[in-house]
Amino acid sequence: MLTKKEENLMKHLKIENNKGFYQLDNDEWKELDQLNKDDLMVLVDKAITADADFTMDEFDVEKVSNKAHEIIYRNLYQKLSELLENRSRFKDESEQIYKLAYEKYSKNLSEGLSSES
Repeated sequence: MLTKKEENLMKHLKIENNKGFYQLDNDEWKELDQLNKDDLMVLVDKAITADADFTMDEFDVEKVSNKAHEIIYRNLYQKLSELLENRSRFKDESEQIYKLAYEKYSKNLSEGLSSES
């Protein structure tokens, strides 16, 4: 059984035996050429979830001899890395949108109550 820290530091992409692999939750490792749209969406979700540490083996062309895996891993690693770098910006922007909507709703609610008096 994994500790909370180990669970949060879970690796989702790895290179092993000259191939790329991915993992969702604590599932078995699957070869990258088996990646489907639903699995991709789960990986993206995990990468942008603020409370999860998403880790990946760094892409190294020398370690991936399977050409299909090389292309998939390189592109997936690049895009997920960009998401990870921008994760805090996404969080800040969504919090700001929520705050503005809350303030607008509160103002409208208080104005509505004032006019009823």
